[in-house]
Amino acid sequence: MAKAKKSRKWLIFTTILLLGAGGAVYWKFLRKREQVITVQTEKISRRNLTEIVVANGKIQPVLQVVINPEVSGEIIELPVREGQSVKKGDLLVRIKPDYYQASRNSADASYKSALAGKTVAGLNLDKAEQDFARIAQLSKDRFVSESALLEAKTIYEVAKSQRETALHQCEMANAALARAEEDLKKTAIFSPIEGSVTKLKSQIGERVVGTAMMAGTEIMTVANLNDMEARVDVNEIDVVLIGLAQTARLEVDAFRDRKFTGKVYEIANASKGSGPQNSSSGGGGGGSQNQEATKFEVKIRVSDRERFRPGMSVTAEIETRYRTNVLAAPIQSVTIRAPKSESKGKKGDKKDEPKERDETDAQKLALRRKAEMAKPKEVVFVADANVARMRPVKRGVSDDSYVEIMEGLAEGDEVISGGYKAINRELEDGKKIKIDNSKPERKEKKDETAK
Repeated sequence: MAKAKKSRKWLIFTTILLLGAGGAVYWKFLRKREQVITVQTEKISRRNLTEIVVANGKIQPVLQVVINPEVSGEIIELPVREGQSVKKGDLLVRIKPDYYQASRNSADASYKSALAGKTVAGLNLDKAEQDFARIAQLSKDRFVSESALLEAKTIYEVAKSQRETALHQCEMANAALARAEEDLKKTAIFSPIEGSVTKLKSQIGERVVGTAMMAGTEIMTVANLNDMEARVDVNEIDVVLIGLAQTARLEVDAFRDRKFTGKVYEIANASKGSGPQNSSSGGGGGGSQNQEATKFEVKIRVSDRERFRPGMSVTAEIETRYRTNVLAAPIQSVTIRAPKSESKGKKGDKKDEPKERDETDAQKLALRRKAEMAKPKEVVFVADANVARMRPVKRGVSDDSYVEIMEGLAEGDEVISGGYKAINRELEDGKKIKIDNSKPERKEKKDETAK
């Protein structure tokens, strides 16, 4: 009886071991079993491609002038209003001229006094010159002493100096008068261009500050709205692709149903905000500027005429490069894969060991090649009899949907164009695939991008 129970326990134990071993083998088999990935494909063909750089910015007038006074005072006349059209030479603002009129009158009186002083000095000089000539002749005939001659000469030299002083004072008074008259003229400001008052910041009765060395109070802005431009910010990667006279398509938010055309006519040489005045200075908030993306301002002259207003938002699509009849693949087909690590060599394999210097050079070359091989490469997957084959490619220009393939593919090759998850994560060289071109791939790609 005890023997039968013991035999039954061993039988149960053996059965459990066999079942466990079988389960492990079956699980290993399932893991080795290759999963078939459902994909969509598209054949490589020749297309015309236009590469586009997209940038955002604002609509601004090509020519606009900020009106700042050069003299200070109270505004007593302001005959324009915001939005009003003005012609070149129209009165824009008048500042109370009383103080400057008084200064001009004072300067005029000083100038006239200097002129009178110059006349008196001239007469004194003539008299001193005649006296000196007369006494010099008498001294020559020995009728007067040498001291009298020296005194006459001194009086003559003093008169000459006084006349020169009077001349300089006259010039100074004339300059002061000219300055006073110029300040008086500056109390009336006239429009320097033909355009419209786009911004009016001051009113009658307000006091404004004006200086000749720096900008004073901003009173208004006058702009010519007939010629407009788009000023857009382009990142440092794309700005090198942009050149003068390139065509741009403009979308202005205020005109949703229209597209405008333009030409690039100016590209900034320095990034926006560059310069010593924008460097961080030891404070707590200085690091935020360093984290901002580097942008360059590009100006696009708008060809179409429309009722644009300064400051309207605009999106520009700048056509940078154009290729005709080139091999093109769907842009989503090109992905990046890191190369698999190679197996390490066996230890102790030191045959044909070079000299110390040669060994160092060889090691450097090997490290350089290894670094190049370790870089991720751009690849596409080609459908080959229900198997995905990975091919490295060299890409060129691209538009919104297709990218130029310069190396790695031939016309007619069937490349995998979807789905998004399969191309970017699941596919590897030799993976089994199932082609199903009936399913739309756009929705799947959009969903993955949103995630």
